[in-house]
Amino acid sequence: MHSANEIFRDFAPEGARRDWTRRELLAAGAVGAGALLVPGFIAGCAGSGAHLTPPPPPGIAIGGPAGGGHFARFGIDGDVLRKVLLRAMSRGGDYADLYFQHKLVNFLALEDQEVNQAYGRVALGCGVRVLKGDQTGFAFTEDLSLPALLASAETASAVASASGRTAPPLEYVSPPADYYRVEIPWSEVEIARRVPLLQSVCERARKTDSRIITVRANLGDTTDNVLIATSDGVVVEDSRPMTEASVMVVAESNGRRESNGESRSGRRGFELLDGGRFEELAESAVRRTVVLFEATPPPAGEYPIVLAPGLPGILLHEAIGHGMEADFNRKGISVYADKIGRRVAPSFVSIVDDGTNPGVRGTLNVDDEGTPTEQTVLVEDGILKSYMHDRISAAHYGVSPTGNGRRDDYRFPPVPRMRNTVMLNGPHAPEEIIASVKYGLYAESFTNGQVRIGSGDFSFYLKNGYLIEDGKLTRPVKDANLIGFGPEVLEKIEMVGDDLEVFSGMGNCGKDGQRVPVGFGLPTTKCGGMSVGGVS
Repeated sequence: MHSANEIFRDFAPEGARRDWTRRELLAAGAVGAGALLVPGFIAGCAGSGAHLTPPPPPGIAIGGPAGGGHFARFGIDGDVLRKVLLRAMSRGGDYADLYFQHKLVNFLALEDQEVNQAYGRVALGCGVRVLKGDQTGFAFTEDLSLPALLASAETASAVASASGRTAPPLEYVSPPADYYRVEIPWSEVEIARRVPLLQSVCERARKTDSRIITVRANLGDTTDNVLIATSDGVVVEDSRPMTEASVMVVAESNGRRESNGESRSGRRGFELLDGGRFEELAESAVRRTVVLFEATPPPAGEYPIVLAPGLPGILLHEAIGHGMEADFNRKGISVYADKIGRRVAPSFVSIVDDGTNPGVRGTLNVDDEGTPTEQTVLVEDGILKSYMHDRISAAHYGVSPTGNGRRDDYRFPPVPRMRNTVMLNGPHAPEEIIASVKYGLYAESFTNGQVRIGSGDFSFYLKNGYLIEDGKLTRPVKDANLIGFGPEVLEKIEMVGDDLEVFSGMGNCGKDGQRVPVGFGLPTTKCGGMSVGGVS
């Protein structure tokens, strides 16, 4: 048995080496992925944005600082990057980029104190993209040898049909910031510590309420290493950590069963769950489940809705955020396609999509096109200011990319996607908002939802909530559909609280067959009226 650093030395001897087989590279990666079962194998492999593999072999001719350890990880050098980019641009494309990815995932699940699922997964490959105007040529390969990379570049280049263009000298660029806070890397958390942690979580859930009959606790960690090289001459790398934990419980009372759960996630290390934080998730999951025994569907009708801070931000993400992704507007699909510079909400409403929130699930140092992320102001004081742009949409609108070009993995081209979409604090106290409602609904959490991007119509299923009667929260409610029209709901916001909360759980967003981690949130927010499909 040898350490990860020894393993990488085995696969990265001195001198540029570019003839690795995919089998060899996967063998190296599989050691890290297998850490769940043999944790000693990955000592020193995980962590924050720091690059922990050895520096690139001698002979890599890239201007600026030496590239990080990703060159050794992928078995490439500057000469390989230049050759592949030249082939990608050989038919006159406007732009090309290479997206190398090496992703290690560990997962462990317990149900009723027994391990029922455990695995390590490795993803390794490269996506090659060529742009010609608004058109995209794309190919990917899991064989990182030079011939396979050139073949993928040749395929992607077919989007263009003019004379070839040259690529400029490559310059290694460090990400402008490191937003990933990792204090305790998962490489330091052995299996002997993980299983007892999950067992204590299951035990805590059962002790919290005697009606709990089933508990499932999940724990996962990911290290996602990417290297992006562009025909603009930029080479940038990023190591993206992720921690995910969830607890699902089933309770039974008088022959009736209810289920619910709680999760926590972020670009953090073990410290996200240490110190009893994982056990707190179990208690929260139990509370959210047993209250359902007292809950009933709310009356059907249209009345004011107060969205709780945090998790109900999923409504903001789905019903409004997607409509502000630039590709939908460029194609004329979104209801916001002609509204830049126009009022879309009251003056006390501001919405941002932020890639710079340290440690939050949707945060990125750079997006999947290599663009540094930023806080993108979408709505400021009620006025629509910007869309979320990738390189294609930014060129179409004549603006700079906002760092929203995202992809599921190397098998997909990037498209405009949200990162952490939140409504900023407003001028009202939460107590003041609830007290202002004579009769309405306080929405705490949703499960399934559907949105039509073009029309803005949405429907969300309420899992937990309360009636508001005479300015006070009264009986718990559940099992209701909230139905509305996104732009209309935005316009009908009447009050915004000063208690912004970003959801700290496991948010994922699907689009174009791709799935990416996201964050969302809002303060306590009052909407003037929304249709509630409950009981009549």
